Amino acid sequence: MAKAKFEYGKVVATAGVFDKMMEDLTFMKFCQLSLGRYLQGDWGSTCEEDSKQNDYAVEHGERILAVYDQPGQPTIWIITEWDRSVTTILFPDEY
Repeated sequence: MAKAKFEYGKVVATAGVFDKMMEDLTFMKFCQLSLGRYLQGDWGSTCEEDSKQNDYAVEHGERILAVYDQPGQPTIWIITEWDRSVTTILFPDEY
C-alpha cells in the first residue's frame, strides 16, 4: 500500500462494524478498501463541500470524516481525530 497522506493513529472499528465484518467477508473487504482509499485522500461519497473541508483538515490538523457507500453494503463513515491519535470505522447511526 502507498504511504498514507496523513497520520491516522490506531485504526479501530465500532462493535457494530466489527460484528458485521466477522459475519460478512464481503463487508470486511469493503471496509478494507474504503480505509485504503481514505488514507490516500479519496473521500468516497462525501459531498463536495465536506471533501474540501477534509483536504483543509489534512493540512491544518483538524478532524477528518468521510463517507463510503457500495451497493449491497451498509454505508460506513471513517473518522480521524484532530490529534491523529485514532481513526474509527463506524456506521452513521453509531456517531
